[in-house]
Amino acid sequence: MVQTSTPHQLSSDALTDLDNRLSQRFIELDPGGYFLIYLDRQNCVICAKHFTNVINDKGLACDPETGKPLPCEGSVQRQHSYVYTGRTAKELCIAIFESSDRPCPVTMMDHAAYLGREFVRAESALLYDQEYVQD
Repeated sequence: MVQTSTPHQLSSDALTDLDNRLSQRFIELDPGGYFLIYLDRQNCVICAKHFTNVINDKGLACDPETGKPLPCEGSVQRQHSYVYTGRTAKELCIAIFESSDRPCPVTMMDHAAYLGREFVRAESALLYDQEYVQD
C-alpha cells in the first residue's frame, strides 16, 4: 500500500527548510550573555561555555570590557564566565536553570527555549556519533 501525503504531513526536507527560514528571523539578544555549545566526546558530555555581554543601543552584543560589538563570524579570544556540562540535554538545562550555586545566566524566555532545542540536537549528535554545529 502506498501512503500519500496529507496537508498535515511534512517531509524531512520541508521541516529542515522551515527551520532554516526561522533561523534567519530577527532576535533580540539576551543581556545575560551567550553560550557556545560543543561536544566533549572523550568525556561523553555536552558543554555550554557562557560568556557575558552587554547590549548596546543598536541591539548589538558587545564586549563588556571594551564596549566593542562582538563579531558573528571568526574567532574572538574572550574569557568565558563558566562552563556548564551535562550528559543529556535535561541534565545540562538543570545545571543552568536550576542550580542554587550561581544565578541563572539566561534572562529571556526565547533564549531558554533556543538553548533547550540546541541541547537536544547536541545530545542526539553525541548519542549517534554525528557532527554537531550550533545554529
